[in-house]
Amino acid sequence: MNFTRNAKAQWKGSGKEGKGTLTTESTVLQDTAYSFNTRFEDGKGTNPEELIGAAHAGCFSMQLSFLLGEEGYTPTTLDVDAEVAFKDGEIVKVTLNLKGDVPNIDVEEFKKIAQKAKEVCPISKLLNTEIELNTSLS
Repeated sequence: MNFTRNAKAQWKGSGKEGKGTLTTESTVLQDTAYSFNTRFEDGKGTNPEELIGAAHAGCFSMQLSFLLGEEGYTPTTLDVDAEVAFKDGEIVKVTLNLKGDVPNIDVEEFKKIAQKAKEVCPISKLLNTEIELNTSLS
């Protein structure tokens, strides 16, 4: 399966006083506010780190569900909390906290399949990948 998804960011002003908006192709985010305050303090809006956490938690839980299905298990619920740790200007760690309700699976099998999901999840792979930059100036 091959596809491309799009998201847009617009920033106006300086790094600390400026403000930006994020819009996704699906319009789930539509001119959603982000700023210095929403990223480094406690303002109303979103920030890149929580969006990475949401993407990682969502991708991982779906990947895990597929892998469980391949082994004959159907999860009732997979709750994933992704903690994205930012330190000294970089993301230093993502911790995935998983709580699962999967009938008829033992703890070791669940841990083994969850570990594989963590390794093959596309977002897990993305967090250590080449980044291409295309620029345009008007």
